[in-house]
Order: sequence, then C-alpha cells, then structure tokens
Amino acid sequence: MGNLVILGGGESGVGTALLGKKKGYDVFVSDKGIINDTYKQVLTHNEIEFEDGKHSEEKIMEADLVMKSPGIPDKVPLIQTIKAKQIAIVSEIEFASKFTAATIVGITGSNGKTTTASLTHHVLRQELSVGLAGNIGDSFAKQILEHDYPNYVLEISSFQLDDIANFKPHIAVLTNISPDHLDRYDYNFEKYIAAKFRIAENQTKDDYFIYDGDDEVIVNWLENHPVQSTLLPFSLTRVVENGAYLDNDNIKITIDNKHIIMPTANLALEGKHNIKNAMAASTVAHLLKIRKQTIRESLENFQGVEHRLEHVLKINKVQYINDSKATNVNATYYALESMDAATVWIVGGVDKGNNYQELFQFVNEKVKAIICLGVDNGKLMKNFGGMVDIIVETQFMSEAVKIAYKIAEAGENVLLSPACASFDLFENYEDRGRQFKDAVRNL
Repeated sequence: MGNLVILGGGESGVGTALLGKKKGYDVFVSDKGIINDTYKQVLTHNEIEFEDGKHSEEKIMEADLVMKSPGIPDKVPLIQTIKAKQIAIVSEIEFASKFTAATIVGITGSNGKTTTASLTHHVLRQELSVGLAGNIGDSFAKQILEHDYPNYVLEISSFQLDDIANFKPHIAVLTNISPDHLDRYDYNFEKYIAAKFRIAENQTKDDYFIYDGDDEVIVNWLENHPVQSTLLPFSLTRVVENGAYLDNDNIKITIDNKHIIMPTANLALEGKHNIKNAMAASTVAHLLKIRKQTIRESLENFQGVEHRLEHVLKINKVQYINDSKATNVNATYYALESMDAATVWIVGGVDKGNNYQELFQFVNEKVKAIICLGVDNGKLMKNFGGMVDIIVETQFMSEAVKIAYKIAEAGENVLLSPACASFDLFENYEDRGRQFKDAVRNL
C-alpha cells in the first residue's frame, strides 16, 4: 500500500495509524509536541514507528500519503513542503471512509454540531447499530477497525473538511455558519463558508443535505453554489415544503410527501437553537426509518452535552450553568438568549477577532453583572463597561465563582459562557468547564 505518514499523535492520528497498519501501509507517526503516554503505549504495542518532540523532514518526505491532524494549519512550512512535492494530504475522515461501506451522517456547523451529533446518535441507536465519531469520542478510523458499524454519525469540523477529496456523507447536516476560526482562513469569511460546504461537494441526487433555512449565510451561498443533493431545510420562521418547520410548538417534517408531527413541549433541551438541533436530528432519523414514537421519546430523554448549557447546581436558589463550550460569540448569543432570569455572566479568554455587538441587546436586558476571566480583558471592558453596574476582572476561576456567589440573588443565574477560546488560562474548554464545576461545588 505504500508509506503512510501521520502528523499528530492524538486520537485521530493513532486511530488512523492502527487502521493504516491493518490495511497494509508502512506507518510512521510524527508529532511536534509530546505524544501522551497512553497513545505511546498503543503505538509501541502495535509495533508502529513514531517520533515526538520533532518532525524528521527527510523521513516524512518518503510518504506516499500524509494524514494531517486537523490542528495543524496549512501555513506551516512542513505542510507547504509536502504540498510542493505533490504528496497527497488527507484528513482522518477522508482516509477512514475508504474502508467502510457504512451509511454516514456528517454534521458540521459553527455551533450546535456536538449537540446535534450526540442527539442524532442518541435517537438512531435506539433502533440501529451506529457509531459516533469525528470530532467526538473514539476516532472514526479506530471504530472502523474495531466495530465497523453499519451506520455512523460524524461530527466534522471545517479543518477536517479542508482535507477531504472523495468523502461524502449520505446525509449531510449544516447547523449554521457564523464567523469562527477566521485566523485559519486568512480572516476571509468566504473561505470559511466554502470549507463548511465541502461536506456536500461530493453528494449526488440520492443524498440529502439538511440545513438551517433561517441562516442567511447558508441560503445565500446555496443560491450561488448549488449542490446536487436533495435539500431539506429546517426553519423556525417560515413554512417549509420539504424539510422541517415549527407550527404552534409542533415540529412538522415533510419528506417525499410524508408528513410527521413532533411536539416540542417536552424537549429535554431548552432554547430556540435546541428546537433547530431537534429538527435536524429528527429529519435524519426519519430518513433512516426510525419510528416516530422512538424519536419523540429520545428527544424527551436526551441528557445533553457536557459544558454546553449544563445545569451544575442550585445554591441558595441561584442556578449555576456551565457553557464552557461556547468558544465564539454566536454560541454565547444562544446561551444569553435562553436565560429566563437576571444573570451574572462570566466571559473572556482568547479573542478570535470577536464582534460583541450582537450580544448587546441581551446584556442590556438580562445581565446584571459581568466577570471578565482572561489574561487580557481590555476589549470586554471597553464593549460592556457602560452596560452593567458591576464589571470586574480576574484570572482565577475559583475567584470568578466566589464573586458571582456574592452578587447573585435568589432566582437568578450564574452563567459561564466565555465567547472565547480557553488557551490563555486553561488547557482547553473542558478544563475550563471542569474548574468551574469544581469551584461551584466547593462554595
């Protein structure tokens, strides 16, 4: 099969290495950082050659195929060199999909993709054998090697879509598009939109494309760049002929002239954006012939995703909510929109070129105090300083939670929804969310 070089020894890298070896490739894993011990043991045990702390360029250039971790930008000199030598670079999703005949549901979007993927998987697994992979859980490649489920739900980032060639999901879902990760796309929103739409570029008329029909960015792009697949939009604001829409608190879905009605009254997840996530998940479930009753029950008993509007504890009648996964403004928009009481808002971190304007209406309406939690809070102070009576800054989660505890009164909320990346003070958004939950439990 030739030489497979894998750049990045994380979950997707090691999964690809295992699958590649099984399929007859000579595999070499190279990571510029330090590979974690568990992964090192797996590689050693499977007699897969690896290096960490460096990239041996000479050895890498012997590759017939390179699988690149989604975390490595194209701008890196090593990647430029590989491209100059015309060695093919693929993502794990592209590589692994060649070795399965499974029905694939691919889900992407700026926000909501983890919740929608988890919810869709939760509904489907009641009646189908189905794996959950991509940006979530065990690697796709490893699951193909160990289980080869007949169906997969994949949460796919734009970085993973950047390096596909032939990958196509039978059902593609695009939850929404808002400016995010623009630092990786030359601060060009069009490039980022194009990356998201790659999820449908190989689809044919026998495939389906489910998307937010209220999202102007998506609708405008589709008008100018039509896709081959059958379009199934979902909407909260208008009647949809094919797809899903909201009618008096009922989700109405039409596919091939079949009509299905799902009540939203008992949805486990709150907020308008979660009605959209439920629409996407139930449309997928209907396409895959899941019974109506099963879909209803699954939407009503779904537990939600950790670090996404996660209700942690109520202390002295104050609800503490962990939304650490909100790493961009649009995610925080949904969080603030769903607050039903005065809120102490903990915000901040690494700003990816944020425009906070769309949050102003909710801050004026719902936020009683702001706690800025970042290394540099200047932009937050400037944007929100005049809108609330109390705005303070700190660089410690424990202190942020203690301040919130003093300010919040019975019936109010304390919301961690940072609108920023976490790398200034935390390892990642999970670390940030766990520190928040620990601090709340220690009050």
